[in-house]
Amino acid sequence: MPPRPCCTPGRESSAEVLTLTRRPEPAPAAVDPAAARAVRDLVALAGGRFLMGTEDPDGFPADGEGPVRQEVVGAFRIAPTTVTNAQFASFVKATGHVTEAESFGFSFVFAGFLPEALAATSPAVAGTPWWRAVPGADWRHPEGPGSSFAARLNHPVVHVSWHDAQAYCAWSGTRLPTEAEWEFAARGGLEQKRYPWGDELRPDGRYMCNIWNGDFPVHNTRADGYAGTAPVTAFRPNGYGLHQTVGNVWEWSADRFSPGGPERTMRGGSHMCHDSYCNRYRVAARTRNTPDSSAGNIGFRVAADISPAVG
Repeated sequence: MPPRPCCTPGRESSAEVLTLTRRPEPAPAAVDPAAARAVRDLVALAGGRFLMGTEDPDGFPADGEGPVRQEVVGAFRIAPTTVTNAQFASFVKATGHVTEAESFGFSFVFAGFLPEALAATSPAVAGTPWWRAVPGADWRHPEGPGSSFAARLNHPVVHVSWHDAQAYCAWSGTRLPTEAEWEFAARGGLEQKRYPWGDELRPDGRYMCNIWNGDFPVHNTRADGYAGTAPVTAFRPNGYGLHQTVGNVWEWSADRFSPGGPERTMRGGSHMCHDSYCNRYRVAARTRNTPDSSAGNIGFRVAADISPAVG
């Protein structure tokens, strides 16, 4: 198995740095009919054949990015943005869902976002010390105690595990996209381009996504306008009308990273990706994490089947 990249620490990383008791999950609540609001803007795609994967010399063959192969996806619907804090808050209000970060009592936060005192007392992850296991960090408190999502309602929800995403999907009548569906949609109709808009990262000097700019992990120039997450529609959409399929936050997919393995695949990269270490903000890039893991750069986007026509 390839070594875990800097992208997202896994829940198993906590064994070396933190021991906390997991709180029990409450019984699931009944499905709320108002959940339909969460999916009313899904984009319908006809599907078809496309070339999936890459053999990009700047890629990571050990991640299984290649070989380039022809894939076929059927018609489906997919959200134009990742799930926002406002949408996730509606889900929690309706169901009483307790996220795994809340249940475990901690999640992973980039050290540079933490107050000095909290950074000093939050254990660092071995090998990637810019990640800290922060008690009290969760979707409501993205940087731990004292922080709030209230001013970021239109930002992607973070600190959500694959299991949390599945719970949201069950409530909203959606599902997570497969990797093939995700890549088909993320490409926006372009064939074998590095990014959703083409092969140049900054065409005509224009910033197209939210990634790390500067010297990772020491200094982020914020040249694209953001240090952490950005509003989900902050950058122009791709050819299919999808926003930020690369950068901003990693997106859980339905698929396992390797056949029969426990880890789930994440796609798209995040605001912490940088070409000096983790240039996984390319559309064919992929990484993995355990389904109970969460961090301040992990979110998700929903999909759904095409509803049969009513005669």
